Amino acid sequence: MAVLPSPGYQLQPSAEQVPLSTNYITNFNFLNQYLPDTYEKEFERYGNRTVASFLRMVGAEMPSNSDMIKWAEQGRLHTKYVDCISSGVAGDDDATITVNDANVSGIAVRAGQTVFISDNATGLSNKGLVTSVNVTNGTFDVVYYEAGGQTFGDTETLSVWIYGSEFKKGTVGMVGSLEAEDEIFSNSPIIIKDKYAVSGSDMAQIGWVEVTTENGATGYLWYLKSEHETRLRFEDYLETAMIEAVPAEAGSGVANSALNPNFGNKGSEGIFYVVNDRGNVWGGGNPTTLSDFDAIISRLDKQGSIEENVLFVNRAFSFDIDDMLAEQNSYGAGGTSYGLFDNDRDMALNLGFTGFRRGYDFYKSDWKYLNDPTMRGGLPTGAQASGTVTGLLVPAGSTTVYDQILGKNAKRPFLHVRYRASETEDRRYKTWITGSAGGAQTSDLDAMEVNFLSERCVCTLGANNFVLFRYGS
Repeated sequence: MAVLPSPGYQLQPSAEQVPLSTNYITNFNFLNQYLPDTYEKEFERYGNRTVASFLRMVGAEMPSNSDMIKWAEQGRLHTKYVDCISSGVAGDDDATITVNDANVSGIAVRAGQTVFISDNATGLSNKGLVTSVNVTNGTFDVVYYEAGGQTFGDTETLSVWIYGSEFKKGTVGMVGSLEAEDEIFSNSPIIIKDKYAVSGSDMAQIGWVEVTTENGATGYLWYLKSEHETRLRFEDYLETAMIEAVPAEAGSGVANSALNPNFGNKGSEGIFYVVNDRGNVWGGGNPTTLSDFDAIISRLDKQGSIEENVLFVNRAFSFDIDDMLAEQNSYGAGGTSYGLFDNDRDMALNLGFTGFRRGYDFYKSDWKYLNDPTMRGGLPTGAQASGTVTGLLVPAGSTTVYDQILGKNAKRPFLHVRYRASETEDRRYKTWITGSAGGAQTSDLDAMEVNFLSERCVCTLGANNFVLFRYGS
């Protein structure tokens, strides 16, 4: 059996750009001698409807006074090339190795160093001594330590890494030196706006229903509810824009500023975009076994090896993790005995887990944004789905980067928001009232307009330590 599709959850928005008949009581039939028995207070049938909280849990906000945020991230300490070929054939005592790796402008191999050379397909390997290097051509000559000579052929794709050096007594030092290489990343803030407007007459209209919102505001004035919901919606957009934002590709409709004179034409790099582009992606939906997580852990070993990580997941992924951990209990097959508690008959059985350790510490947290049907919770899942996100692994703690504004190294959370600000203008969260109603005296418009604005972007530092869980390759 399954949950029937009808009746389902309502997706019809309650917010409109025009006054609705449902916003005001119109049933004033005084010919009816019987008054209805009504509940004055509005019933909150959807609970807390906001989806923001993710960035508040894992990140921080800090000011910036530039249109471009740039930072440098460390490269690898050791050198390895994975697309090399040898001029020698099996049995040769020496050979010339050519490095064909992309984006390599000058190979970091020097004469006198010792290298490990391995066939990518078979694992056959040699250890050799570098005798000369041609940086311009990306080649180096090597002689092998093994008496049997080269173990692979001249057509194989090889991996090469440096493990040391060897020099004779009384010789000169190493020829040449290596320069540290950083990777430079950047992001651009976007301007997010919203507005709520109400006429002065409607502000003086009392309602019969006591309304309330998630931030605790209550009253019998309907416009207060609409203004508060606009504010909550804007606050949600401040977070979801940082999650979903993408840069405008060259030639796209957004990039053509002539078509959009008042709207943005550049975009920004949101969290999902960055992790999907230069992070780690699990393309099979939800990992459901320890062997699946072992594959993820193996990838994390090759990245930053951050000790503590938080999994922000949708409901199905959360249950899959609970089931996976429950199966590790040898007594779980015949009952529900797992958990660090006594299964007293008067005790509510806890069938969930908050985290586990396997190589690293993993903490689990439900992400409302991925469950909400008006957001990503309504996207298809399963084999037929492509791109539906089910979770995100975020490393805990902070990392050290070179901040170009400060001009020095600084500790920064892996995820944090930069907003535009200076001594005279703070654009983190601006709100102002215009018109001639509601206390405003800025124009002759018989209305109150509440304006909202923010200019911000998210910085995803060390994206190689994040894992995005989604469907589709």
